[in-house]
Amino acid sequence: MSRSASDAPASQFAPGVDRLGDDVVNFYLVNHPDGLVLVDAGLPGHLPQLRGHLARSGCSLGDIRAVLLTHGHPDHTGLARTLQQAGAEIWVHRQDAPILSDGPRSAMRHAKPERSMLPYLLRRPAAIGTPLHLARKGAFTAPAVTGVRTFDTDQHLERVPGRPQAIVLPGHTPGSTAYLFADRGLLFTGDAVVTHDGLTGHTGPVLVCRAFTHDGAAALAALDRLDKLAATVLLPGHGQPFTGSPSAAARQARHIGLR
Repeated sequence: MSRSASDAPASQFAPGVDRLGDDVVNFYLVNHPDGLVLVDAGLPGHLPQLRGHLARSGCSLGDIRAVLLTHGHPDHTGLARTLQQAGAEIWVHRQDAPILSDGPRSAMRHAKPERSMLPYLLRRPAAIGTPLHLARKGAFTAPAVTGVRTFDTDQHLERVPGRPQAIVLPGHTPGSTAYLFADRGLLFTGDAVVTHDGLTGHTGPVLVCRAFTHDGAAALAALDRLDKLAATVLLPGHGQPFTGSPSAAARQARHIGLR
């Protein structure tokens, strides 16, 4: 993007699921009878938006019982410490937990991208708006987060309202994970599959380009796991929700390939 993205009003894309964030970053609030769940934690600058949205429903940060992080990149973890202090359990794959405990600037060390960002910016200069937006929203200054709950393999998270299933999809980061709410037909893919890549400008199901992906071969292989999942809506970390099966999204992402 060449302009500064502003926080968009929360939008409901499925019953009991609100999308928050802005034109660059998505995170989601799942309203379950047993409690609120946040999938990803946006950027520090999104805190007023989240507080305001909760207040309009008569809720507060303390009503969020769990935060499910799809991976450890700082544009998905910015409010994790604040929500943890308010009482939420923070969940992340064990291999991405060190990014949280060492702070957002450690992502390059724990999940080094395959390529430099420079060639992408030379081809598409307007793409500089994406990293600048993350910086303005505090992505690289968020506090470290310790004491998180972790998992290693696919499993139902029994402690989390709705018992979502963690689906491990390594590649974007070593611990990249999707969360399946099977009873609602919802799959939150994080950055394992997105529908907008801010550096390349591509719109539609695609893998995040190599400038933000740790292991491209693993990311491509992880698409095979989506073929076996049953869902009707994919909710990515970037871009619009995708209405269709995970296998349809994976097929389109394979066709585009990894750029």
